Amino acid sequence: MTDSAVEIKNVYKIFGPHPERVIDLVRSGVSKQQLMESHGHVLGLENVNIKIAAHEIQVIMGLSGSGKSTLIRHINRLIEPTSGEIIVGGKNVLSMDKNELMNFRRFDASMVFQKFSLLPHRTVAENVAYGLEIQNIEKQIVEQRSRRWIDRVGLSGFEKYYPAQLSGGMQQRVGLARALATDADILLMDEPFSALDPLIRTDMQDVLLSLQEELNKTIIFITHDLDEALRIGDSVAILKDGVIVQKGSPQTIILNPVDDYVAAFTKDINRGRVLQVGSIMNPQIPDHHLKIERDMVVEEALQVLVKEGKKSASVVNKSKIVGTIDMDTLISSLARPEISDAGNSNQH
Repeated sequence: MTDSAVEIKNVYKIFGPHPERVIDLVRSGVSKQQLMESHGHVLGLENVNIKIAAHEIQVIMGLSGSGKSTLIRHINRLIEPTSGEIIVGGKNVLSMDKNELMNFRRFDASMVFQKFSLLPHRTVAENVAYGLEIQNIEKQIVEQRSRRWIDRVGLSGFEKYYPAQLSGGMQQRVGLARALATDADILLMDEPFSALDPLIRTDMQDVLLSLQEELNKTIIFITHDLDEALRIGDSVAILKDGVIVQKGSPQTIILNPVDDYVAAFTKDINRGRVLQVGSIMNPQIPDHHLKIERDMVVEEALQVLVKEGKKSASVVNKSKIVGTIDMDTLISSLARPEISDAGNSNQH
């Protein structure tokens, strides 16, 4: 057993007629472009390794074609890897037989798709109940659980509506309720909000964060949007051409982008609204009269210092002083990372 809910180990995915014949070429350094041009195969994932902590939201992000949706589909074996392991609860998903895999999908890992994937001929209530029905749960419990989750995602009164009668945001609420109703420990979310308008998207992020506070699921969330990744992720992994280029907390990725590719992602972020005081504080702990919470964002901390006419403050976590912060540090943290011309070209 590991201390991770999900562990992705040395996963390669090569698309083409004979992936097993070319995988050693990739391991020896053949590039994605060379593999395509000279050998007629497409490199989807290259030696991906991620440990996903239990009860956290792990975001996997990247541009279109980076391999992020390919990766999440390996976890429930909608896509089979060329090589590697997916360990869940100490067991390799890739070694499961047909019945074990079916039960894993029914009970352990639910999925929410970008295009909602609702059954058009079934009502809201019937769509939410679908996962419970294939678990062979008795009808009365199915109805009770379905009603509960319809209410939790804010769709009470819409039980008898069909998907075509709902807005995109409402359809995705149905998809979320259907996934949660199965009571699976792992929730796989493949760009679930990217088809929604910005305001509805923010609303759905709020719904997810509120539910996660209560449920403590292990959530693997795919997105191409860094704002979304930073808002909801406990940890973020950035993919480029099938390779993980950086993993870490949202704060780490903003403050310490590993290369120009990552820096290009972070350059337009409103750092004042994302960076937290705790990530830039001085760990020395002089006791200032003014106290600021460790998880307060920089923009709010600046407002507090200006309002109180102070140049510095103690940083506290649950009333315990854990460091100090000053005006100069807060202001300097707002500066964008410098990006070379190579970094800019990498983004496109």
